[in-house]
Amino acid sequence: MDIIPVPAFRDNYIWLVHDGRHALVVDPGDATVVRQALDHLGLQLGAILVTHHHPDHVGGLAQLLAHAEVPVFGPAGESIEGVTEPVREGDEIRIAAPATAFRVLDVPGHTAGHVAYVAMDIEPGLVFCGDTLFSAGCGRLFEGTPAQLAASLAKLAALPSTTRVYCTHEYTLSNLAFARAAEPDNPERDAYALACEALRARGEPTLPSTMGRERAINPFLRCDRPSVAGSVAKQVGRALHDPVDCLAALRAWKDGF
Repeated sequence: MDIIPVPAFRDNYIWLVHDGRHALVVDPGDATVVRQALDHLGLQLGAILVTHHHPDHVGGLAQLLAHAEVPVFGPAGESIEGVTEPVREGDEIRIAAPATAFRVLDVPGHTAGHVAYVAMDIEPGLVFCGDTLFSAGCGRLFEGTPAQLAASLAKLAALPSTTRVYCTHEYTLSNLAFARAAEPDNPERDAYALACEALRARGEPTLPSTMGRERAINPFLRCDRPSVAGSVAKQVGRALHDPVDCLAALRAWKDGF
């Protein structure tokens, strides 16, 4: 099984999973680039996964479905035209072509019904996490609460260290710049930043990351660490009550960074 990024808009990645004949597409915000990729690789669309309702993730659904009647899996808690298979936490979905399977996690915060898809039969493991988790960052709180986002991030962080993290935006360098402010002393983060800068200089994506790396360098997964909480408390000028309070203040800080 091969997984390739299809760049869209300014910084989106639409993920395309294929076996050489059939393709699974994740978060197709732009149908044109997806169809171009399918045609270029000689692939037939077999299924679509959707993580949440934002237009840059679902905008291409209607056009793709006009050319191929395929199952579309998406969050049961959000109203998305074109979704034929609503999914929620604990569901296991099996796709015929390409032959693969995923289990579903509810990861609200960025949106109210956001879901993630954890591969059940692709090694090493992987997760399509949409906009809940980014490399060195996380999604904005548009519809959920800090407590919801904290629980969602903890759920993702509990995946095995080797789990590959396929998020949907090339935000890594800007996230790392903020991470330096949020946790000034993190040598592993600094080494990762150098590697990512080299990738981007060659025009290559920084993704996927891994969950082990994110636990080591992503400040939003480290709100229980004094190295992060101390920086946040200094920034907001008050004591923090707990890791959720830290996450809320960290996210607000990042929003204006």
